[in-house]
Amino acid sequence: MITRRTFLVAGATVTGALGGAGLLLPPSGQEAAAADLDPAGIRKFTLRMPVPPVLRPYAVSGTTRYYAMPIKEVNKTVVPGRTTAVRTFNGSFPGPVIKARSGERVVVRQTNQLSVPTSVHLHGAHVPEDSDGGPMDLIAPNGGRKTYTYPNTQPHANLWFHDHAHHAESENVFRGLTGTYLLTDDTEERLGLPSGAYDVPVSLRDARFDDSGALVYEMGDFLHRNVILANGKAWPYFEVAARKYRFRVYNTANMRYFDLSLSDGSEFQLIGTDGGLLPAPYRTTSVALSPGERADIVVDFSRYPVGTELVLANRPDAVPGGPADLVSQVLQFRVTRTAADSSVVPGVLRTLPELPPATVDRSVELFMDETSGPHGLAYIDGKVYDHDRIDTEIAYGTTEIWTVTNANQIAPHNFHMHLVQFRVLERNGQPVTSGPEYGLKDTVSLMPGETVRLQATFTGYRGTYVYHCHIFDHAAMGMMANMRIV
Repeated sequence: MITRRTFLVAGATVTGALGGAGLLLPPSGQEAAAADLDPAGIRKFTLRMPVPPVLRPYAVSGTTRYYAMPIKEVNKTVVPGRTTAVRTFNGSFPGPVIKARSGERVVVRQTNQLSVPTSVHLHGAHVPEDSDGGPMDLIAPNGGRKTYTYPNTQPHANLWFHDHAHHAESENVFRGLTGTYLLTDDTEERLGLPSGAYDVPVSLRDARFDDSGALVYEMGDFLHRNVILANGKAWPYFEVAARKYRFRVYNTANMRYFDLSLSDGSEFQLIGTDGGLLPAPYRTTSVALSPGERADIVVDFSRYPVGTELVLANRPDAVPGGPADLVSQVLQFRVTRTAADSSVVPGVLRTLPELPPATVDRSVELFMDETSGPHGLAYIDGKVYDHDRIDTEIAYGTTEIWTVTNANQIAPHNFHMHLVQFRVLERNGQPVTSGPEYGLKDTVSLMPGETVRLQATFTGYRGTYVYHCHIFDHAAMGMMANMRIV
């Protein structure tokens, strides 16, 4: 997560980086010929925000649940009055929710009915290499199949799954290939947090459409993706009761950063992030998410009378390159009724595991070409991604500290590691001892010139996994590397 300060530092310059780095590539073929849909002409708060459906297992055996998911294209109403073809898991946009439990296995059979290859990565999960969904571990198009096994040996976490096929992941995710994976355990369940219909996953992203309603994809096209989607609908509304709600907010955008607040400036409680609950609730008026990060928040609507309309806002100076009147709003809450509420937010949520002594220190540098036009590349430690090259070799069971630096002067990045959840020890030399980055994380933001120190323990599985910038377009440009745990 990132703070208001880091957004303000980068806000005025991100737009130039996106153009100067060669990310605004010229459109091609049919997309170039179609006129864009004017986002200003889309009526806000006319579509109801759906709650993603919970996927049901087709079989249960002991402590293992079995699921089947076709990966296919379907038509959905995303903007009012138009139909959009989207790529989906199981036909829903965004994809369905898998509810899992620590210590109980989940097995998912994916069938790729698309005409392009896919690879399904369970983001934030502790899984064996053959189920990690690596960028070159592809499911063939037109009927290819792969079965993924998720042991769920980690504690509760707010996970999600998305395509990770190298050079295709950016477009596949832009066109819809994301879904939610809620992993729970006894620690989380015994707290009495809002649950059931009052525990709502919300996937946020941006999009660009032509006048027919078709998605328009161009790699790096941040400046034109000015339609904000919440659970697959453009600027929807969501009816709530005057009581507490838990919202699991996911930034599933390719490139866009969100800095979210309630339009009346009131407080809410941040209770968790990527890797589950924080040690204690964190009272705040805003939460910032780079692509891939998650925020678990509780909003108490009992302070509002029935009939109140309230907007989940996105701070305009946090989203350079988009018209502020468009991208500064996300969705509308409508308080339509009263309801009993026995849920609580305890003062203590969990105890984080002790940090074991680290025996290895590493440095990682993220950098991308900012002046190379359409042929710009992106690097980790001066190298573009090579599937056959091992960049980092790690002894199984060791605890390491990684110092990760964004060496760019203009372009923002973030950093995601497969296999492990990590702890953020320092940001720009300042210890992290509380707040949004104090919990378990798997993705962390780095504005230009920023440095973070991370600590992770590499255990559970041996094999080759990737680490990369989770701005998908940067990863596709080469900002990804292999680590091998031996």
